[in-house]
Amino acid sequence: MSSYQVRPPNKTAPTLRIWDLPTRLFHWLLAVSITGALITINLGGGWMEWHVRFGIASFVLLLFRVVWGLIGPRYARFSQFVTTPAKTIAYLRRDAGSRHAGHNPLGAWSVLAMLFLFLFQSSTGLFANDDVMTQGPLAQFVSNDTVALLTRIHSFSEYLLYAILALHLGAIAFYSLRGEALIQPMVTGDVPKHTLPSGTQSARDDWRVRLGALVLALALGALAWWLWDLAFNAPMSFS
Repeated sequence: MSSYQVRPPNKTAPTLRIWDLPTRLFHWLLAVSITGALITINLGGGWMEWHVRFGIASFVLLLFRVVWGLIGPRYARFSQFVTTPAKTIAYLRRDAGSRHAGHNPLGAWSVLAMLFLFLFQSSTGLFANDDVMTQGPLAQFVSNDTVALLTRIHSFSEYLLYAILALHLGAIAFYSLRGEALIQPMVTGDVPKHTLPSGTQSARDDWRVRLGALVLALALGALAWWLWDLAFNAPMSFS
């Protein structure tokens, strides 16, 4: 019998805060919204109203992340984790096994691709309709030809969502098999200090950060309310 034993994780090991609470909340709320939008579009019928609600929620959450990527704490900022293609190639050649605080160079491009595709999908959905009973909140402000074009784009790009989500989940499984936990830090915000590069600094996650996020969320919540009102209270026009 092998004498090899798996060592249990040291729960008392010192940790560093990497993911602030607003970033973590965004992550899980977006996961719920995207999942809800994909499920309801496949159910169809009366579930389409919920598809619109989930789509609006996704759009507003993504706007939050874009702004937070500019003004948020250290590891939430795009300037911290977005790098050049040349540095990404160098990472793949020499440092693919190294640990990073936040996203590694390859993960950074994956995050950007997901944010862009999700934002594109939710934006086109605001102008789409199904020619039966469901219409995006902003469809009434553009021509029928524009609505038809954006509806086709919105329907086609749905398949790209499935592809990038599959890659994302596959990457999580891959890194998990390598012993790199990606899910738990997005729940607790903390990463064991010994797994991070020397000199890594903790992200700010105090009441000032959270208050700033709350103010931003309330402003974007007003936008969501306006879009919901347009979607469900304004007269619909189908060509």
